[in-house]
Amino acid sequence: MKSIVVAAVLAAFVVPSARSGEAADAPVFAYPIRTTVLDNGLGVVSVPFDSPGVVAYYTVVRTGSRNEVEPGLSGFAHFFEHMMFRGTERYSQEQYNDVLKSLGADSNAFTTDDWTCYHMTIPASALATAVDVEADRFQNLKYDEAAFQKEARAVLGEYNKSASSPFLKLEEAISNTAFTRHTYKHTTIGFLADVKDMPNQFAYSKVFFDRWYRPENCTIVVVGQVDHDQLLGLAKTHYGSWRRGTEKVEIPVEPPQAEARSVKLTWPSPTLPILALAYHIPASNPADPDVPALHALREAVFGETSPLYKALVLDEQKAESLPAYADPHRDPSLFTILARGRKPEDVVEIRKRVTEAVAAAVKTPIGADRLKAIQSNLRYRFAGELDSPDAAARAVAESIAITGKPDAMNTLHAAYGRLTPADLQRVAARYFTSTNETAVTLETENP
Repeated sequence: MKSIVVAAVLAAFVVPSARSGEAADAPVFAYPIRTTVLDNGLGVVSVPFDSPGVVAYYTVVRTGSRNEVEPGLSGFAHFFEHMMFRGTERYSQEQYNDVLKSLGADSNAFTTDDWTCYHMTIPASALATAVDVEADRFQNLKYDEAAFQKEARAVLGEYNKSASSPFLKLEEAISNTAFTRHTYKHTTIGFLADVKDMPNQFAYSKVFFDRWYRPENCTIVVVGQVDHDQLLGLAKTHYGSWRRGTEKVEIPVEPPQAEARSVKLTWPSPTLPILALAYHIPASNPADPDVPALHALREAVFGETSPLYKALVLDEQKAESLPAYADPHRDPSLFTILARGRKPEDVVEIRKRVTEAVAAAVKTPIGADRLKAIQSNLRYRFAGELDSPDAAARAVAESIAITGKPDAMNTLHAAYGRLTPADLQRVAARYFTSTNETAVTLETENP
């Protein structure tokens, strides 16, 4: 399950220096990508990668908490991340695990707002077996009401465990306040009331699975020592009879925010104060010039080499951390600044300084050398992470999940190279306005 903590940690990574000798206009994802769509709509993607004897096998389901449109029924995308390991008629849960163990496979899954991902790393020689067992569970998942209720109670236990940290409460408040109609209003794990009621929704679970776990909504991505024609033959054999779905569901559109919103939260035990400022931004379409500009602005104003970070975190130590993030999303989402102060009285000053930094970004163009460094860092940070079949498969899978295209990362990184100082000024002025802001604070109750 994606969480605000993970996003904050990822956003806080130190940006490495750009490497010399590589053309900035070359594709950042240089591996060849082959894509075939079966007659039933299933995408089959292969990427050769220098990993002798090893492949990463990803199944992308373009379904996340975004797709939970019925009121009172949030959390089912994440629920099926759990349920998909329950077994089928051919392979019980124990047999499935035994097969993977015999292959030496490493298998797991995760859910985000927009997609659910099932992934494993296996020997290349075991590809046929992996396709067989994965195709079987996606088409023939089997569970009764008792198994459903047991897993639903496990999800509630996971919720309660996450709720022991103030970050879940904070994430829920940000989403629930910033969004009024769109399903980004609830977090991936779902509203607590819905999670508590989940054991009573056995019949609906069948509806949700039947609606979204369909071939036209899924893509398999295999990266490593793989032959596309062999993979395609296996996919046709094992997935070819999987039938398309028929139900169409509209995702509610979020209206523009017209006034500032704010929420004050308290926490029953001692905790450092937190300030979150969230602003509506466009969907992660790499062809939208505002998207790469916002990414660069994040580095310029809030990155670990920014003047604001240096002042608040390093020099004055008013903030313990100051990550900003704008995770990829299919629909318009949020740019969130998350400041964790060291003392309650510092939060007001931190907010003032953040506002001043954004105002300065609107008024004063970033220096050419600074922008060039950010452009290089964005590129080579991404390229440096492509160090394994699993990492490359994850990049392709996310690109497909968010944009529908396996190589959208190349479009995005090419757009980074075309940015100008005026682009950063434009998006700072357009999105970081008082009427587009949702502010959430959290501090210790009765300190």
